[in-house]
Amino acid sequence: MRRLVAALTALFLLPAPTLGAELNSEVVGFFERLSMTVPEPGRVVFCHGFNCAFRTEIGLSRADHARMASLMSSGRGSPDAERKAIARTEVWFEKRVAPLTGTGKAKARSGGLTIGGDRTQFDCIDATVNTFSLLIVLDRLGLLRHHTVTPPISRLITGGGPHFTATIAAKKGGQGWTVDPWTHDHGELPDVWPVERWKAGG
Repeated sequence: MRRLVAALTALFLLPAPTLGAELNSEVVGFFERLSMTVPEPGRVVFCHGFNCAFRTEIGLSRADHARMASLMSSGRGSPDAERKAIARTEVWFEKRVAPLTGTGKAKARSGGLTIGGDRTQFDCIDATVNTFSLLIVLDRLGLLRHHTVTPPISRLITGGGPHFTATIAAKKGGQGWTVDPWTHDHGELPDVWPVERWKAGG
């Protein structure tokens, strides 16, 4: 867990990566520090079981790419529409991998030592890595028009430890937004909130 937290912490302290055709070297380094392969349009590694204890490689086909493009097409008109499309695509991704990972009944806000190692559940680190990977794939497929992928961020939960989330930023104006599915059950829309609201605890 320390290695995962350190890698996430190092990443969200960095300037926003420039994605697209070439991945920022620091993003590559982030996945290398986790001993994970870098997400590609045809393949991602999906974390589950708390602190990436279980890592399932997921192949993404042309049919998957077409489905992502279809879902994201509703977001072409505006940044707000794109954020809603990202949220729907994140839900699709969860459902797409669930038969392979056994995570179809994942519950909101799972975590803690008492239930660690349950491969059917996620903690916020799993959710952050998975969402960050999906966003990178969307970017590399050219499906993000109004946003860039930015490093994960964290805040402290009252009475607990750090809580991480993946983020995006609007290309126009630079407003940061979270994409945080950890606070919802499997198949529910993630929290796509302004970073300031998320840091304040929602």
